[in-house]
Amino acid sequence: MSAGLQSIYVSALKFLYRITLRQPKVVEHLPYPKKPKSLPEVLSMQEVLALFAAIKSVKYKAILATAYGAGLRISEVCALKPTDIDSQRMLIHVRLGKGNKDRYVMLGETVLALLREHYKTARLKGDYLFPGQKPNTHICPSAVSQVMKKIVRQAGLSKKATLHTLRHCFATHLLESGYDIRIVQALLGHASIRTTQRYTHITDRLIGLTRSPLDLIHKPQSLLQNTQPK
Repeated sequence: MSAGLQSIYVSALKFLYRITLRQPKVVEHLPYPKKPKSLPEVLSMQEVLALFAAIKSVKYKAILATAYGAGLRISEVCALKPTDIDSQRMLIHVRLGKGNKDRYVMLGETVLALLREHYKTARLKGDYLFPGQKPNTHICPSAVSQVMKKIVRQAGLSKKATLHTLRHCFATHLLESGYDIRIVQALLGHASIRTTQRYTHITDRLIGLTRSPLDLIHKPQSLLQNTQPK
């Protein structure tokens, strides 16, 4: 049984005894299992480009580009409405994301161009930007997930990439580009900075770009002056 499933059972027992039965002492010392801290899989920027090059459908290219370009969860992308796209302020209004919280994220020029092309070719009639098969419904995330699997194979990627991988790539690539972690936290909609900090462990490029404090106070040539071989 996975640690995540164990946590669900522990939470259920704690709720039962604390709230329903009003016997909190019964579960007072019932611990939550420790979840393994594994790092998420992340694609390089070149691999992301290869992924998008393998997409022929304007609709799915717009969906995946929005997920990566704005760092949205796939459920948030699927639920977008045309009115959520603010091309004047270059913002996307994410409504009722995780935790039922609204937030704004950036609207990149490339994403905007793809969304406009999709809007023009799809001739949308309902409320949603990416409608489902039934009237007044949006596309199902599981349907997009199936398309994603095919695209990963067609792109010839060796890494196991899912829809949520695009969100991991968004955060990692922003941090590698030098953006402040607080900005990335706000864009991802994380309530705690600790959740965002997991991405700092996989931004190897930042480590390589960090200057040693010795280089800040000395130039290599000046430090080598007046030295003798020994």
